[in-house]
Amino acid sequence: MEFQSKESGTSDNGVYLVWDDLTVVAQSLKNGATKKLVSGLSGYAESDRIMAIMGPSGSGKSTLLDALAGRLSTNTLMTGNILLNGKKAPIDSRDVSYVTQDDYFLGTLSVREILTYSAHLRLPSKMTNNKIDEIVQETIVKMGLQDCAENKIGNWHLRGISTGEKRRLSIGVEILTQPKVLFLDEPTSGLDSASAFFVLLVLNSIAHDGRIVVCSVHQPSSHLFDLFDDLLLLSNGETIYFGDAKLAVKEQVEIVSNKSNAGWWKQLWTLSGRSFLNMSRDMGYYWLRTLFYILVSVSAGNLYFNIGLSYQSILQRAKCDAFVYGFMICLSIGGLPFFLEEFKILMMMASEIFNPDLPKFFWRYPMSYISFASWAIQVPMYHTTYPEIRNSLAQTIPTYNLMSICTQGQYKNDMIGLKFDPQMPGDTKLMGEEVLQKIFGMELELSKWWDLLALLVLLVSYRLILLAVLKYKEKSLSLLRRLYAGITFRQHVKQLMLMEEKFISSKTSQPTQLPSQPLP
Repeated sequence: MEFQSKESGTSDNGVYLVWDDLTVVAQSLKNGATKKLVSGLSGYAESDRIMAIMGPSGSGKSTLLDALAGRLSTNTLMTGNILLNGKKAPIDSRDVSYVTQDDYFLGTLSVREILTYSAHLRLPSKMTNNKIDEIVQETIVKMGLQDCAENKIGNWHLRGISTGEKRRLSIGVEILTQPKVLFLDEPTSGLDSASAFFVLLVLNSIAHDGRIVVCSVHQPSSHLFDLFDDLLLLSNGETIYFGDAKLAVKEQVEIVSNKSNAGWWKQLWTLSGRSFLNMSRDMGYYWLRTLFYILVSVSAGNLYFNIGLSYQSILQRAKCDAFVYGFMICLSIGGLPFFLEEFKILMMMASEIFNPDLPKFFWRYPMSYISFASWAIQVPMYHTTYPEIRNSLAQTIPTYNLMSICTQGQYKNDMIGLKFDPQMPGDTKLMGEEVLQKIFGMELELSKWWDLLALLVLLVSYRLILLAVLKYKEKSLSLLRRLYAGITFRQHVKQLMLMEEKFISSKTSQPTQLPSQPLP
């Protein structure tokens, strides 16, 4: 195919690109079957305006861009006319540039080096190095890359610039040659809202320099859509709408809510029943752990069977209680992998929409939870074996230890009402209550049933907090993202305007060199 080249004398009238009855057919190399990718498309694009090509996946957006840019594959056949300012030019015309969706750069080079090498490869060989450096600097300022001009692109072992900065760098590489037409394949894909908005502002600035900018966009936000001047809407390779983006037909669309009609308690009851059914059928969640409980109970019972009421049995009973407590924690942690599947259901129940991200409050530091759990298991053991460590920790840690709630009831249930032999023969026997107070430092004001109630309150409270975090996480995060995007965008605009003013003032302040004249 060929492109229309701009004639001399047409620069005052601007640049225009016209395509008429454009059809692209793909042919299969195996059986020779053909398929129409786009059919009978006609339209035009003008300078000083940005055109958006929109449509669902497979509608022909990328095919149309490839056809206009002359990048169709060899197994496709195109019919129709493509004219640039009324005449045709070779496919490799410097009047046309194409920015792909992927950014390919050498990760060890800096932004300035990438632009400099590209300028030396693309610009005329007669151009001086000073002129090339000036063009590179102008491109850096125009793309808003002055803050990262000396930063490396980055690769697998080298931290580099952001995805939005890479996308702007790709655009900057293509506008080095000052093309008349710039095609972009989904330039905002993979970018956050602030970066996408800044990229479109850059494209708007390029278009108002007298160039044609045509890009395909997939599901832009309302703020991004307002930056486009023209809209070409495709469906199954055919034109649905072509014209001014702001004059597009607005239809009243009834939005069907996806919210469930079932009440909250019914959802909770249904999901809880389904969760119980799923876990009861899961061999690793209930049955395998029950088998471990039985085996460990039999083993621990044989080890501590009939230990008596001697003074040495106090420490043995404490070790047994600490072992049971630690083993219960280990088995509880072992059930987490089976619970993660059910955790997704809790997230769906809270937000009505599945979210693959866990709240960072819970998963940001998973290794620390393992270390905390191991520390929590060891603390009761140290209390009985090394009381001096317990006393030294009491000076720095608050006197009320939350872990005591988990262990006091267990120790009280084992020792209250028992009488132990004294350490020295002839002394009075030690009551279990006295052992708990003097050796283990436990208060006996409340019974073991209050300790059990405290555990149940903690159990319910943590689950309510978890449900609240899941329910309101999306609303709070979306608000924070919008606030952060607005602040970041305003900072970028201020920096860009400041750098442009400095660059313009530095150029105007340079004295004009007059040609030297021979003395009379």
